[in-house]
This record gives sequence, structure tokens and C-alpha cells, in this order.
Amino acid sequence: MRISVGNYVLLYHTMNKKWLIKVEEEKKMHTHLGIIDISSIIGLEYGMSINTTLHKKIYLIEPTIYDFIMKSERNTQIVYPKDLGYIAIRSGIQNGSKVLEIGTGSAALTTFLASIVKPNGHVYSFDINPDFMKIAKKNLLKAKMDEYVTLTEQDIRQGINLHDFDAAIVDLGDPWTAVEVAYNALKGSGVFLAICPTMNQAEKTSVSLKNNHFTDIECVEILIRNIEAREGMTRPSMRMIGHTTYLIFARKIFPFSEKYNDELN
Repeated sequence: MRISVGNYVLLYHTMNKKWLIKVEEEKKMHTHLGIIDISSIIGLEYGMSINTTLHKKIYLIEPTIYDFIMKSERNTQIVYPKDLGYIAIRSGIQNGSKVLEIGTGSAALTTFLASIVKPNGHVYSFDINPDFMKIAKKNLLKAKMDEYVTLTEQDIRQGINLHDFDAAIVDLGDPWTAVEVAYNALKGSGVFLAICPTMNQAEKTSVSLKNNHFTDIECVEILIRNIEAREGMTRPSMRMIGHTTYLIFARKIFPFSEKYNDELN
């Protein structure tokens, strides 16, 4: 695929030196590796390379959702890729899923969810911070995921008129306050997920889930360790991303009396 004006390219030098840029004519990027002439890559193919003015090689990589998330504009903590994979498989979200997100933030998680539910599903995301919503819109547009997301500036804890969600994902400082709203919005056996950076948040949310007709409650922490794979010198990296968050999953169930009455009717 040839690169054209308006495309995004990951300029890759090393794992720690890479930039996500939008290709524009007459654009130059100044770095400590030298000046990169962005306009010179127009017409080249992804996978090719160019040199900076200091003769440093830069590879032209087609960005993935991972790159858009990690390079997204943000002023809040994002959900890291190590957690995203487990969120996807544990929640069962797939093409066609209808997902409720409570707490948009910078839309890093929103972008990931949209990439899974498209083209037949949709993400309905709510946040009360107008500054966050502006950044969220930019990030979704950049990743071309905006058509699969509806952003609404509203405190969802006041209630919404949307129902039958396959999954509800809560990313708030007090997720336990959104459990009841999530319950009412979910379909039967729908998945609830809360992102809890601290154990206190996880504990309060777990208690609230038990008191609001949820079952199959699971709290996990995902850890990942990079390996420096080099011939004759392979070993674990000296640095790693440790704790980022706790993830709490649960499934919506109906009280026995309600289910019994529905069967009688």
C-alpha cells in the first residue's frame, strides 16, 4: 500500500524512538536524530525506509490500533494493552456487540472497543468532562473509529433510556456508584466490567455487585514481562510494567421471584 497525503505513519527507529504522524505536504519533523522530511514519504510503501539529515534510518510502518492507543493524545491514565486483551475475551465483545462505556476519558479504551464491535456493533460512551470529550473525539477520528461510537456528555448515574447492552464497562473513580445503572442497561447475563486502580475501589465495587444481582464475579490483575531476546544473551528485561489496574468482571442475573413471575405470565 502506497502512502498518500492524510495517511498516518508510524516512524520507527527503535522500540523507544518512534512517532505517529499524519502525512502532509511540505512537512518536516525535527528530532534529535535529525530532520525527517515527511513530504518525501508520499508515494512510498509501508515497510520502506528513509534517512534523516543525520543519516539515521527510519522505517515507515502502517499503524495498528495498538499504535493509535499508545500514541493517543491524553491527560488521563489509559487502559494498557496488557489489560485490553483480557477485557476482550472475558467480556465476549465481538462484531455486532452493543457496548456501554461509562467514563470515556481520552477514548483509548473506546477506540479498542470500537475496533472489535465494528462494523455491525456500536459503542455508547458517556463522560461528564467536556475537555475529555474534545480529546476523545480527536483520538477516535485519528483512528477512524468515530462512526462506531456515540459520545455523550452526561452523568450517566442520573439514568439513561438505553437498554439491552451486551456489556457495560465502567472507568470511574467510584465505579460502585454506577453498578445499578449498568444493571438496568444490560441484557440478561450481560457482562459488567469495572476498571479499578486500587484495592479499595475493587472491594467496594465487588460488594455493590453482590448486592445488585450480579454473579460470576471475578477480580484479576494482569502482569506482563518483556524478554530481551538476543543471540546468546536472552534474559528478562530489567524493567517491566507492573500494576496498572484491577479488573472486575460480573454477569447480570434476575432475582428468582422476577424470573418465576415472568415464566408464569
